[in-house]
Amino acid sequence: MYLSACEICFTFFIVAGGSCRIVNSRNLFPEYVYYPLTFAKAPAMGVKMKTDTIAAIATAVSNAGISIIRISGADALPIMDKIFRNKSGNKKLSLMPSHTIHYGFITDNDTVIDEVMVLIMKGPKSYTKEDVIEIDCHGGIVVTKRILETVLKYGARTADPGEFTKRAFLNGRIDLSQAEAVSDIINAKNEFALKNSMNQLRGNVLNKIKEIRNSIIHDLAFIEAALDDPEHISLNDFSNELDTHIDHSLYELNILLKSAENGRLLKEGIKTVILGKPNAGKSSLLNLLVGADRAIVTEIAGTTRDTLEENIQLGNLSLQVIDTAGIRTTEDVIERIGVDKAKKSAEDADLIIYVVDASTELDENDYEIMDLIKDKKSVILLNKSDLDMIIEPEQMIDLTGKDVLVISAKEDLGVDSLESWITDQFFQGKLNFNDEIYITNIRQKEAIEGSIQSLEMVKRSIEDEMPEDFYSIDLMHAYELLGGIIGEAVDEDLVNTIFREFCMGK
Repeated sequence: MYLSACEICFTFFIVAGGSCRIVNSRNLFPEYVYYPLTFAKAPAMGVKMKTDTIAAIATAVSNAGISIIRISGADALPIMDKIFRNKSGNKKLSLMPSHTIHYGFITDNDTVIDEVMVLIMKGPKSYTKEDVIEIDCHGGIVVTKRILETVLKYGARTADPGEFTKRAFLNGRIDLSQAEAVSDIINAKNEFALKNSMNQLRGNVLNKIKEIRNSIIHDLAFIEAALDDPEHISLNDFSNELDTHIDHSLYELNILLKSAENGRLLKEGIKTVILGKPNAGKSSLLNLLVGADRAIVTEIAGTTRDTLEENIQLGNLSLQVIDTAGIRTTEDVIERIGVDKAKKSAEDADLIIYVVDASTELDENDYEIMDLIKDKKSVILLNKSDLDMIIEPEQMIDLTGKDVLVISAKEDLGVDSLESWITDQFFQGKLNFNDEIYITNIRQKEAIEGSIQSLEMVKRSIEDEMPEDFYSIDLMHAYELLGGIIGEAVDEDLVNTIFREFCMGK
């Protein structure tokens, strides 16, 4: 959706509201005051907003100490008036102050279902900006479902996955990047991912994107105003200023784009493939990292025939570890399939751990593995250091140019150094979540890539001395793409797809 020059300028004056005045970014007309456009009040354009009352179980459906049933919508309090009773039997929750907790019973006509505590949060000061009720009941599966059925019986409907957060987004309480951060917090696999998601929930992505968009719309509005009123607003030499502004925006966007790879690793974990010859100690290493006998370990070479995957925590890091069949030339059809899968896994890996049996000589299989890892981020573990080592670290460094760590998987020696090495390699030895923004979402990454391309097109138009209309087209495209990150001008299908991935009750 593009805005014409007239539409932009009309909006420009309307937003200013008569008491404000307009000036170009170079203050050529000091009698005017410039008012930047943000369109902050138009999120999710075209998305239908449901206003009925929804309910869902917000905790895991299992035997537990307590369960929580969440209700949101205009009928939340009227429904509770029908099913909640205190000891005296006459307490209407709709008359109670917001953000208060009440003890009583959930009933269906004369049948008492459970003893509960009910939390009232009246809109707009609630998660969804609607009236929200949370019922804390006993954690049994039967009683929890029975209370939900009663709530539904008296006027609510079952919430869709993520619908509470979707309503928070559509009602303007949070933007789309913050909504996605909610899901990331729930699914965080490590401390780093949790901290980064919390920072996104606080609005660090939102604020950075709004800052860049405001710069773009500032220039766009000035161009459109000048084209509509060339007698009073001049575009002479404006291209130089615009070029400077775009350079700054491109710098900020490229920082965000570079963070996307680390962001993916934070969110999903580092895809780590363990390679080596048969009987080098790969499965022993996996068991040591997992902290359990996950892989079968024997003295028989070739025991592992297929890939074995485990998500593990190595300190504060998450690793998707894949143990593979030992790489060697073999006539065994099944083992050869395992070797081929090992090589394919290596191609897709973020990190390869090459385990070498330091107590035996290198052979042609080792050189084949060295060829596989030459262009990949890799570390070599000289295993079985508890035995007489025939292979020295310097030899492997000379052959591969890779870092080498000496370990003994059997004796649990040297594995701690692997954590430090991975942290240094992937995160340059430090993570500062107070200052850094990490893009963890492929949708956000693609929008940033597209906006960079559009801004580079503007720079090309400036270099080619094209008419200013060309600037406007690409500036608006970059503006809209960045707006998609925070939820402005996104279509209903995209919004529904995003929230469909949420758990029930959130």
